[in-house]
Amino acid sequence: MPIYEYVCLDCEHHFDALRPMRDADAPIACTECHGDQTERLISLFAAHSEGRVVAGSAPVCSACNTHACSTCGSKPV
Repeated sequence: MPIYEYVCLDCEHHFDALRPMRDADAPIACTECHGDQTERLISLFAAHSEGRVVAGSAPVCSACNTHACSTCGSKPV
């Protein structure tokens, strides 16, 4: 089962939930205030392999954590 990230629109608490994919967008109560005004967040994934980070987006500079490395002169991972 995948882990999904949610945010409570009432108290702004962020929390994770282990749920079946069919229930990913089904209503879920906030783990902090127990309110029902929650929304699923879009999550990026990351995998670590031999000292490198493989992320779900374009390469990111390891020195300044941006996609534009012209400011620091470093190369993206």
